Amino acid sequence: MPEGKIVKALAGFYYVLADDGSITQCRGRGVFRKNKITPLVGDIVKFQAENAQEGYVLEVLDRKNELTRPPIANIDQAILVFSAVEPDFSTALLDRFLTLIVSKHITPLICITKIDLLTDDRKIKEYASYYENIGYTVLMTSNKDPEGVATIYPYLADKVSVIAGQSGVGKSSLLNVLRPDLDLKTDEISMHLGRGKHTTRHVELIEVEKGYVADTPGFSSLEFLELEVEDVKDCFIEFVRLSEGCKFRECTHLKEPKCAVKEAVENGEIALYRYEHYMNFVEEISNRKPRY
Repeated sequence: MPEGKIVKALAGFYYVLADDGSITQCRGRGVFRKNKITPLVGDIVKFQAENAQEGYVLEVLDRKNELTRPPIANIDQAILVFSAVEPDFSTALLDRFLTLIVSKHITPLICITKIDLLTDDRKIKEYASYYENIGYTVLMTSNKDPEGVATIYPYLADKVSVIAGQSGVGKSSLLNVLRPDLDLKTDEISMHLGRGKHTTRHVELIEVEKGYVADTPGFSSLEFLELEVEDVKDCFIEFVRLSEGCKFRECTHLKEPKCAVKEAVENGEIALYRYEHYMNFVEEISNRKPRY
């Protein structure tokens, strides 16, 4: 029985890429509905097909990770696209994305776009420097500068990457530069609403530089539905490194005495906004209504 990767899901069909490069349009067998399994883009599946237009997904193999929004599985890397302006760069939203991505054991790559629109780039460079210093890769690009965007290429090879970020930041524009032949639809920012229109309607893996990149529906909020309070501290990578210096092994970095993380906040080693976001996320999860 052949195996393949789902590279697109649309209108109840799953498009499966086989090892020989062929793509088969498949439907899911009823057993998936019975077992409450939904095949996702990125899934490795077993399938059968009479021809390229008539196939069935028979089995979804084990996933190494998955996201709900966007719905995709087996991701190696998340390219988190945030604009310098229009909409303004948001550390709070970036930290929400990072918390979710790190909790799923996905490597983040931070990409700050629209730097050509800045009249003063000192603040955005300060943010970029902080995230780089704690261990993340940060790229600053302009969609009007193809050579600048090309700096992403080395990070794409042999990986399945998801492009995610706030609506209107230029995700589709970025893909258009990476793959000009795609001509993906983009809309201007709605200045009245302060966000972009949702121009991408489905999830699809697009081949770029010997890897695959997912063009995904834009969204502007994330909920920590699968995270528990005790998980959050492990998603702030600078906290993890310093926590060995805390007096208590299971220190939450909130009220405990002799906390190395709180001391690092006080002396400026950890940015105050990062610590405030951590506290906000913990409070949000603590106040989350239980699911039944």
